[in-house]
Amino acid sequence: MRILLVEDEENIREVITLNLEMENYEVIQAASGREAIRLFNEQHFDLLILDVMLPEMDGFQVCEQIRLTNMDVPVIFLTAKDTAADRIAGLKRGADDYLTKPFVLEELLLRVQNLIRRSSKAPANTPEVFEFGGNRINFITYEADGVLGKFLLTKKEAMLLKLLIDRRGEVVSRQQILQSVWGYDVFPSTRTIDNFILKFRRHFEQDSRNPVYFHSIRGVGYKFAG
Repeated sequence: MRILLVEDEENIREVITLNLEMENYEVIQAASGREAIRLFNEQHFDLLILDVMLPEMDGFQVCEQIRLTNMDVPVIFLTAKDTAADRIAGLKRGADDYLTKPFVLEELLLRVQNLIRRSSKAPANTPEVFEFGGNRINFITYEADGVLGKFLLTKKEAMLLKLLIDRRGEVVSRQQILQSVWGYDVFPSTRTIDNFILKFRRHFEQDSRNPVYFHSIRGVGYKFAG
């Protein structure tokens, strides 16, 4: 699991990083709000720890920017601002938790663990052979039978199909697709994912220009509506 830690005080940043790494988390550090936004847009993270008082952009602004494109990644504010009004402001901007300084490291680790566990609960599993609208997909052999006849899926195609079908009726964000299908180190362009969806439409839709099953939600993600 990868955590983006945004904290401008180096000693605090290093102590938190050390303790998170001892719990087997991978930690990427940022010392400013703008650096945090850049890293978040370039990489995948399972959780963010945000200080509020940051140079260039404060933590509230960073959280607001992130929530414009990603509503799923958990965010913990870690700050010396401890009034009720500050906590409410943070939660209104999309934070999932709020921990004030000084804090007990064990409490932070427990909050991190709980948020990651809650956000990574596995969806219901799709059966090995899945059928919809006269189409048939075998996720063991990668064999598929659609409107154009039988063909073999690539591993990535099968993984993306299974992810969308597992989450049927829900919009799956690009970040979730990156994590589940491509992993952390290889980042395809949005066009790459779009091309996968276009292929699914050609093979599984009666009219690929008016899809019933595979939908692109502009600026948000992708959805299987079977």
